[in-house]
Amino acid sequence: HVQLVESGGGSVQVGGSLRLSCVASVDTIGRYCMGWFRQAPGKERERVATILSAYSTTSYADSVKGRSTISQDNAKNTVYLQMNSLKPDDTAMYYCAADYTTLRKCPIDFTFWGQGTQVTVS
Repeated sequence: HVQLVESGGGSVQVGGSLRLSCVASVDTIGRYCMGWFRQAPGKERERVATILSAYSTTSYADSVKGRSTISQDNAKNTVYLQMNSLKPDDTAMYYCAADYTTLRKCPIDFTFWGQGTQVTVS
């Protein structure tokens, strides 16, 4: 069982920045596809960004492309989401997710989820 613990959320002004962190309780995070998702009240969950470090691939939702960067520190089993130029529409609960994969791409559905960290932009 993989445990994921997010941190770094908070309240920030429009145009500000935040860096979310997610620590994974796994032997090596490099064997997993890691992702960040978000869900705002009354809205569907959105896949924000994913990273598959084994193949150095990342993907971003159009809504955050150019403003956000997903990265990973395998030595610390930690994945980050740096978000800049934040907008009110970025307000949501942000979830870290992980899934073991031997493929060259991340899955559509992730198996393991964190509890979430709230981001509020006003």
